[in-house]
Amino acid sequence: MMNPLPHPPALLSTRLKNETAPLHEQMHALMEQAQPFASRAQYLRFVTAQYHFQRDVEHLFDDPAIQAAVPDLQVRGREAAALADLADLADFADLDAVPGDIAIATHDVVMPAALGWLYVSEGSTLGAAFLLKEVKEKLGLTETFGARNLAAYPEGRALVWRRFVSFLDAPGLSTQEQDAVVAGASAAFHRFGVLLKRHFALD
Repeated sequence: MMNPLPHPPALLSTRLKNETAPLHEQMHALMEQAQPFASRAQYLRFVTAQYHFQRDVEHLFDDPAIQAAVPDLQVRGREAAALADLADLADFADLDAVPGDIAIATHDVVMPAALGWLYVSEGSTLGAAFLLKEVKEKLGLTETFGARNLAAYPEGRALVWRRFVSFLDAPGLSTQEQDAVVAGASAAFHRFGVLLKRHFALD
């Protein structure tokens, strides 16, 4: 009797989706608690968290290893967009409620964990379509004023995401390296949660 063929290893994108699902749900719960679209002042807190997280992510872009793994980095990242939104919304700033500069969290992050951080950032661009709709309806902001950080990439959200997934699932990473990517994604989710809690003064 022939032995059954071994199952092929799970794609990295599948592992990331499945193994970070609880963290994704925690993020939804935090957003529900924060109510970032209740007012422009509340939304400013969200953009501040977004800016610091995107700064963490884009700090990784100088690494030749992440450049090799994700060749189109130049189209990704939303640090500049979030910073421009903060300038748009400056009149709504509550300096006591919105902390200023925060140290970058990714100084010691390298490939392949860096790929996990980028996974969280890029994945959030898909959900941002729903957030953008809410911001437009409730706060009157747009992709050119106050909500740049939620805008789609010029090529469209789906196309740029699918291309990123193709980079994730390219052969070459060992199981141990994939583990490091998943750990990096977990750290990124945790970081954004910490930022939301800090800027919204959540328990």
